[in-house]
Amino acid sequence: MTAVYDSLRESLRSVAFTTPTPFSSDRDRVRHEKLAANARTLYDEGARVFIPCGNTGEYYSLSQDERIDVVRSTVDALPEGATVVGGAGGSVKNAVELLEAYEAAGADAAMIMYPRHTYVHEQGLIEYYRTLADATDLGLILYKRGELLSEAVLDDLSQLESVVAVKYAVNDVKQFSRLVETVSGDVEWLNGVAERYALSYAIEGADGFTTGIGNFVPQPVLALESALSAGEWDRAKEIKDALRPLEDFREETGGGVAFSSAKNVPVVKYGQDVRGMAGGLVREPLVELSEDDHARVEQYIDRLENDGYTVSPNA
Repeated sequence: MTAVYDSLRESLRSVAFTTPTPFSSDRDRVRHEKLAANARTLYDEGARVFIPCGNTGEYYSLSQDERIDVVRSTVDALPEGATVVGGAGGSVKNAVELLEAYEAAGADAAMIMYPRHTYVHEQGLIEYYRTLADATDLGLILYKRGELLSEAVLDDLSQLESVVAVKYAVNDVKQFSRLVETVSGDVEWLNGVAERYALSYAIEGADGFTTGIGNFVPQPVLALESALSAGEWDRAKEIKDALRPLEDFREETGGGVAFSSAKNVPVVKYGQDVRGMAGGLVREPLVELSEDDHARVEQYIDRLENDGYTVSPNA
């Protein structure tokens, strides 16, 4: 499997699109035909790495069967040249069930969602991930969103052949720089805080990054990845600055007494709607954007176009 994992690592040195899940108007079912059409549109625009069932895909609002079907539909919609990384997590039994189903569906890898448990032991975390690695031949991406995946945990797990990457989604470039230097295994480092800090993390050793807004403005995002890969830092900064208003917007609360980043997913979904794709509604506990926020999404897209960036798709 070494050659397979090496190829997977190589494919992850790019930009990975964390794809939303389109729902029916009553939010009761997944619209698989629209999900497939979205994936094909992004592939035609140049996207090659897809992460269905991540946080942008509303992983925690999907049933176990829906997660499996979403990953299967994504795989089926894309050519062989695409890389599909399905989100998986929860209890060992649930996670293993997903890994087995994703492997059967033809996915290339799984991103193990950040652990959600009231009481966690460091050694127990290591055993959890090792159990998952033993259960599948899929490549695994570790998803770091907090302190639970400590330096010691990451270093231990990086020794596993199937652990090919770490998605680092903590806004702490100092810690990131240290981990890149101290974690001893052969892993790719993905910047999981997206475009705003892509330049900083690339300089510190990020091999790629993940995107949400790329689902509706793929061309500027792909241009950013190209500039970073070429070491064209001035060009990368220019594109990053142009995209930043959208990223700052996604970090806002949803109004009233709310939590940070409450607008994250609905901004992406509405952006897809504006660009002629299928975004649609979000499921609880997320909430829809206000009409004023709809207008802001449209204004930011128009601003990109007026600044000379090719913004597509556009039906």
